[in-house]
Amino acid sequence: MERTLAADLVARLTAAGQTVAVAESLTGGLVCAALTEVAGASVVVRGAVVAYATELKAQVLGVDEALLARAGAVDPGVAEQMAAGVRSLAGSTYGLATTGVAGPDPADGKPVGTVYVALAGPGPSRVCALVLSGDRAGIRAQTVRAALVLLAEELTAQMREEPPHVDG
Repeated sequence: MERTLAADLVARLTAAGQTVAVAESLTGGLVCAALTEVAGASVVVRGAVVAYATELKAQVLGVDEALLARAGAVDPGVAEQMAAGVRSLAGSTYGLATTGVAGPDPADGKPVGTVYVALAGPGPSRVCALVLSGDRAGIRAQTVRAALVLLAEELTAQMREEPPHVDG
């Protein structure tokens, strides 16, 4: 299923001349891997940052240190800043980000299955809060799908907002 969704995203981004970059925490590179499994992904995937350690979220992606100290890494604002940071760092049209708790233990005072997926692009940023269940692998797989779906929804919304092209 993810392969079909990723292939559709690569095709749509290619057709639109747009690019994506990914900042990942709990998914550890799985979102980027899903996209880069698709032939031709090099045209649209600018790169990825796996910022598993909290301090890397600040040092590499520019997430506000005070926010990290106050809220921890599992926070909607952190996800949003990760997406914006990777978008800026990579010079991409869109930035996607994942942060959360895959388990087996709670983290940052948040229960297992608490996940935030974010998208930054030309329009307003979007953050999805998820409450997932399952084992570690299942939560990570569901998060990958949620990130890809978020990008797909954004691309669909952008298509609706563009005026039709008229030849002649």
